[in-house]
Amino acid sequence: MAILEILEYPDRRLREVAEPVSEVTDRIRLLVENMAETMYDAPGVGLAATQVGINQRIFIIDIAGEDEPSDLKVFINPELFDADGVQVYKEGCLSFPGATEDIKRAERIKVRALDVHGKPFEFEADGLMAVALQHENDHLNGVLMIDKLNAFQRRKMGRKLAKARSEDAATS
Repeated sequence: MAILEILEYPDRRLREVAEPVSEVTDRIRLLVENMAETMYDAPGVGLAATQVGINQRIFIIDIAGEDEPSDLKVFINPELFDADGVQVYKEGCLSFPGATEDIKRAERIKVRALDVHGKPFEFEADGLMAVALQHENDHLNGVLMIDKLNAFQRRKMGRKLAKARSEDAATS
């Protein structure tokens, strides 16, 4: 397994719309393993293939707490549907290191996708899992959390990113 490079905003590749996976192969399963290792190393709760420069409709999520066993979920060719309710959640993103913002999303959502073995499934989520599903699915469509913000919030996020980058440069 390998740690993959996570693309950071404003990398243009984050804006690409991902292509459907035509077949779940060993190559796709290896990609999922590498994405999981990358996500856990970062650390994060979700990662889309587009965030590591792979233009495929795949994302992974694990919202288990630090004191809980891993609960990795794999979504290949996901389709979100039946969004209901509204929640605001302070989101972060591995492609926006050091920045978080309150984002409005659906409170409950359903998804249909393929698992790592190519078997179709449906899944219903609320709370943090619903947020993560919507956030990662947005990545597959070239939509970033900054797109969900008003002009003031975007400027504020820009300052947070610049501060985090300058702190990283100072410690490197």
